[in-house]
Amino acid sequence: MGIIPPQPSHITHPPLLISNLMEETDKPTWLERLSSLLLREPEDREQLIGLLHSAFERNLMDGDALSMIEGVLQVSEMQVRDIMIPRAQMDVIDIAEPPEQFIPFVIETAHSRFPVIDKEKDDVVGILLAKDLLRYYAGEEFDVRDMLRPAVFIPEAKRLNVLLKEFRASRNHIAIVVDEYGGVAGMLTIEDVLEQIVGEIEDEFDYDEDEDNIFTDAQGRYRVKAQTEIGDFNAALEVGFGDEDYDTVGGLVIDKFGRLPKRGEHIVIDGLKFTVLRSDSRRLHSLLVERHGGALSVNDHAD
Repeated sequence: MGIIPPQPSHITHPPLLISNLMEETDKPTWLERLSSLLLREPEDREQLIGLLHSAFERNLMDGDALSMIEGVLQVSEMQVRDIMIPRAQMDVIDIAEPPEQFIPFVIETAHSRFPVIDKEKDDVVGILLAKDLLRYYAGEEFDVRDMLRPAVFIPEAKRLNVLLKEFRASRNHIAIVVDEYGGVAGMLTIEDVLEQIVGEIEDEFDYDEDEDNIFTDAQGRYRVKAQTEIGDFNAALEVGFGDEDYDTVGGLVIDKFGRLPKRGEHIVIDGLKFTVLRSDSRRLHSLLVERHGGALSVNDHAD
């Protein structure tokens, strides 16, 4: 049996070596500390949005995805009163009117659903679908009351995300908004809610991409896309707005309002009255322009 040579004095005892290695392993490296800082879970919504914008800047998501995620977060905080169509701007049908009297109004406004009232807007008796008017044109026996769908009433304070869930569950597309006293404050459609997430939704009333930016209606008014360049607008209406501070008609209107106007608001600029036809929380889409006296005046929603 051989003799075991003495161990060198500089070799650490195995248990002590293992202990030292464990201590070194437990200490995070600078790379781990940096990664932990960058990958830390957001503590509030502002940090979450900051991380999303950082991901966008690094090309980890596109602008549309970022906008939709921000829209979803926004909807969860908004209430019905924030985006509803005000009472004064509701397009309604009076139950007492005969079809031949209100059908031209239906054609002009081009909505797919209309609240039906009994003389007063506080007395909504139901919802009429424009497609049901085909029975009238088909020569069938037609009674508006028989065509009405039940109206859904919601409070002004209802959260948009809750309303959207209810819209999906009930397959309902329109709701009447009531105030704390039970009076009608406005209305809201499922499209209004979805537009807060995905932006403007094109429908049969909207302009096609191939159509002209400026369209003249039967009353001689102009329906104008907000993206219409000032030069084209000047040429079409024979006016002389400057384009030094903005390139489009939408830019002109927003500048004069000093903010992003809502649907139904109007402003008079140099003898032209600009009424907002369509807009969302992000941008202006279309305007109704007509000749009007006066230099510059602003009128918000009337009640």
